[in-house]
Amino acid sequence: MSSVFEFVAESRKSGGKSAARGLRRQGKVPAVIYGGHVDPKMLELSHNEVVKHLGHEAVYSHVLDISIDGKVEKAVLKAVQRHPAKFQIMHLDFQRVSMSEQLKVHVPLHFINEHSSVGGKKGGVAAHSLVDVEVTCLPANLPEFIEVDLAKLDIGESIHLSDLVLPKGVELVELSHGPEHDLPVVSMMASRVSVEEPTENKE
Repeated sequence: MSSVFEFVAESRKSGGKSAARGLRRQGKVPAVIYGGHVDPKMLELSHNEVVKHLGHEAVYSHVLDISIDGKVEKAVLKAVQRHPAKFQIMHLDFQRVSMSEQLKVHVPLHFINEHSSVGGKKGGVAAHSLVDVEVTCLPANLPEFIEVDLAKLDIGESIHLSDLVLPKGVELVELSHGPEHDLPVVSMMASRVSVEEPTENKE
């Protein structure tokens, strides 16, 4: 899989909270890249550029190019720390990937045909239990998202993890723990409007 996202970073030597605060005052985001049988490396990135990248949903489920002092490494975004009270990215965690080794990544779910589904036509409402799933696969097989088709879903029915149609070479981490982990993904619930009886005018 070729990356459509490139994070431009510089290596940094100073760690700790004081150094991180100083970077943030300069419009930078402290970060770390680890894994890949190589020592972790502390990084700094432009806050404005990071915000632009994080505005794309796909960045969370893509193999990324991390350009560090001009040298590109492949990685996935594992964690984003945000300020609790203001619009600021506090820290990023990247994990190096090898194109020949399996990785675990959370992939978003895209729900389609909700309103035109069997239950939707009856006034039902889809209740989403999950918005993403953790998958394991080789980097080349990593999907941008997994589509969940609600077309045949009737009121009172659910789609579970085992019902999802996965791309070749992609497995769900949760299902590897046993059949009892076959969680519901989305259920079609009857809305109040769809179950209420019409009121007769007795006047």
